[in-house]
Amino acid sequence: MMFRGHTKNKILPLAFLCFAVSVGACGIFRPAQNQSVSSTVPPASLIASTEDTSISEIRFLEARLRKDPEDFSANNKLAILYLQRLRETGDIQYLDLAFRVARASLASVPDVRNSGGLAALALAEFASHDFSDARDHALRIIELNPAKSYPQGILGDSLAELGEYEKAETAYKKITLLDGGASHDSETRFARLAQLKGDVAGAKKHFDNALTFALNLTMPPRETVAWLRWQLGETAFSTGEYQTAEKYYRDALIAFPDYYRAVASLAKVRAAQNDLPGAIEHYEKAVRLLPDPNYIAALGDLYTIVGRTEDAEKQYELVEEIGHLSDLNGSLYNRQLAVFYADHDKKIEEAYKLAAKEYEVRRDIYGADALAWTALKTGKLAEAQTAIKEALRLNTKDAKLFYHAGMIAFANNDKAEAKKFIKLTLELNPQFDPVQSAIAKSTLEKL
Repeated sequence: MMFRGHTKNKILPLAFLCFAVSVGACGIFRPAQNQSVSSTVPPASLIASTEDTSISEIRFLEARLRKDPEDFSANNKLAILYLQRLRETGDIQYLDLAFRVARASLASVPDVRNSGGLAALALAEFASHDFSDARDHALRIIELNPAKSYPQGILGDSLAELGEYEKAETAYKKITLLDGGASHDSETRFARLAQLKGDVAGAKKHFDNALTFALNLTMPPRETVAWLRWQLGETAFSTGEYQTAEKYYRDALIAFPDYYRAVASLAKVRAAQNDLPGAIEHYEKAVRLLPDPNYIAALGDLYTIVGRTEDAEKQYELVEEIGHLSDLNGSLYNRQLAVFYADHDKKIEEAYKLAAKEYEVRRDIYGADALAWTALKTGKLAEAQTAIKEALRLNTKDAKLFYHAGMIAFANNDKAEAKKFIKLTLELNPQFDPVQSAIAKSTLEKL
């Protein structure tokens, strides 16, 4: 159970992981304090790192548990610290450690007297993409603590990842009700719902509000602030506002230097602005910080575009290696690997199997999109058409969804539908992907 520092070859891309909870004195979660929202978000500034303090506390708790392994309170606190380090670094070793101590806590004291241990386990399950178990455990915590808002966040996040959006929204509204008004917790989650529903302005407003809440805390959490500024950048990028997106990414890096998400997105936006050397430089840095398959694949694509084919192939091989590194990596990267294969016309039957298997249990719109895209590549046009309709059911404004819909229509010889969706793609975000946007443009010319 010993903490051994940051091992960069162990990785984890996090989804929407309960950024709004904080750790109470007894290792129990409490929501962010309810405050009034300012209309203007302060400019970006450096936020002090608490890494040394966190590591010292981790080591103290580990030593305490070596003396008393059944100290459930220490296990709960340690699990939350591991999960915080996971968010800050993306290092998957912290997920494994969080699972160990959460399970040890519940083995010492059952959930009826240890909802904090169950919450830690649910958060670890969510981070490992075991959304069904995270949902079930959140429901159990709600049964034990009906007046607490934090389990509603875990429940709503899990339901959203499973594609049960109306139920997720209900859970998020309960956060606001239980907290007595808007909070960082609720605003962050309503921003995500707005994104899914295609309400870009609403998403920005909610992220702005959440950022203001975070900055108004006595000690603003560095990773949370950087994540929110990065999300504002992602929101701008999604509608082709590249200069605005770049500003937000740089703001995130002011708050949290070398924040891996912002470094990778800065590479993405440089590529969108046709600065390929700058994009390559930033992707290379992002991969050094965290070898995430998305970053590695994007770097490989840029190497291909500039003629570095051998370097590109090495990156593509690494994507596959990471995807198959362990059972946990498999569950984390199934979808990414499926889409990577489909985008690059590699192992398309395996891609389809990966997407179809995941969609059996995780029926969110991006799961439907992965199924549609891989079904198209394997010639299953009817299934691709059905799946892409599911992917578009929330009217999400996402260029990749529109692009996939257009290419499926094109393959089905529905030229009017293909032209409509590909035009939507390029109007919304003309440089959404260095390789796929070029394919979209050449396909539109054929129509």
